[in-house]
Amino acid sequence: MKNIIFPVVACASLLPTWAQKNVQKPNIILIVSDDQGYRDLGCFGAKDIKTTHLDKLASEGTLFTQFYAGAAVSSPSRASLLTGRSCIEAGVPGNIPRAWEDPNQNKGMPTTNLTIAKNLREAGYYTALVGKWHLGEGERQSPLRHGFDYCFGHRGGCIDNYSHYFYWSGPNIHDLLRNDEEVYYPGRFFPDLMVEEAEKIIESKRSEPFFIYCAFNVPHYPYQGDIKWLEYYKNQGVPSPRRDYIAFVSTMDDCIGKIVDKLKKEGKYDNTVIIFQADQGYSVEERASFGGGDAGNLRGCKASLFEGGIRVPAIIKYMNVIPAGKIIDNMAYGVDWFNTLAEIAGAKIDPVSQGTSLMSLLTGKTNEHPTVMNWQFGNLDDTRAQWIARNGDWKLIGNVSDPRNPESLSSEDKKLFLANLAMDVTESENLASKYPEKVADLKKQHDEWYAKIRQSTK
Repeated sequence: MKNIIFPVVACASLLPTWAQKNVQKPNIILIVSDDQGYRDLGCFGAKDIKTTHLDKLASEGTLFTQFYAGAAVSSPSRASLLTGRSCIEAGVPGNIPRAWEDPNQNKGMPTTNLTIAKNLREAGYYTALVGKWHLGEGERQSPLRHGFDYCFGHRGGCIDNYSHYFYWSGPNIHDLLRNDEEVYYPGRFFPDLMVEEAEKIIESKRSEPFFIYCAFNVPHYPYQGDIKWLEYYKNQGVPSPRRDYIAFVSTMDDCIGKIVDKLKKEGKYDNTVIIFQADQGYSVEERASFGGGDAGNLRGCKASLFEGGIRVPAIIKYMNVIPAGKIIDNMAYGVDWFNTLAEIAGAKIDPVSQGTSLMSLLTGKTNEHPTVMNWQFGNLDDTRAQWIARNGDWKLIGNVSDPRNPESLSSEDKKLFLANLAMDVTESENLASKYPEKVADLKKQHDEWYAKIRQSTK
């Protein structure tokens, strides 16, 4: 897809309204889906899925074709998103252990981090988390200790959406809290509860603007889509597990549509920034029926640093400030939202953030955005952790994993894998032996970044 360049209209609507006096700061809703494939929205090319509301949101805002999550699994991706830093810097290199594995409640994202919520609260926002946290289950790591005024949802990685018990293996623990108090809604569908919570915040008559971090546990397993969509896709002849997976995505889309409808009913839609992105690629775990998601022609999935594991669907809508229908092909990164939202809200810009505000790119003031990126997740040891050094179209992966097709990797491929995404976005061939100088350059880039990161985390 090519960039669509919109003419800049010389009117007040395209001025930086977030910086003007006597102009109400916009509300902000940051929506995150869970384990969603890159192509699993209609606006991203899926032909077998109905996502009417997100497609409409994309048509009224900007869509990113090359947007990246902070990691390929949940906790580090969310830590990176909320702090604007690499997951290593945020203190969350891997998924947070469950409560019974951490009896002293020491595991979780450090409360010393400056989060989007803390930053926006200091700028006068009411801040709320609705949905999945997965950054620490104990009271010490509660969202309330990370800048949220209010929180409702589950602290662990996934729940059954009707019983609200942790969905994995024993011990079976009920995981639904309002602030730090356990609450019970047996039989109520969790995404519906999320919508109700978001609607209450939207309809409140507070004088301050709101920030809602709306983190769906969808389409993460267990696949529990609305019967309307399960029947629809069955009648369309879609086989399982694809049918179960996309029914869940369409169910989430309906929930997002209800939130949008509430904003419109309250007269707050035009003055609300809405961001949508997935936390990482789709799952091929046994609990996910070994698949169901679709990354198109991208290799990899959740837990892999091939494109299918970290390139995610992303959309932003900000009426009268960000052009409608714009498509951006530039690389962008989940860490970019921190300073983007800070600029929009008139909050503090973090000078040491790994990300860069997207506002100049979004409003057409520039067509440039940083093309050098680095990732690492899993643990702090880069001899074992997966990592990436990216410079333009060149991408070097270390300690390579491909859970979808593990047999496709040779012993050499597992050590270092070089790709050029302009030459082959499918990453089907390891170019390391053909371009040893690129391997050396990118390995040096990683080593220098890694040394700096480790020094800052001591």
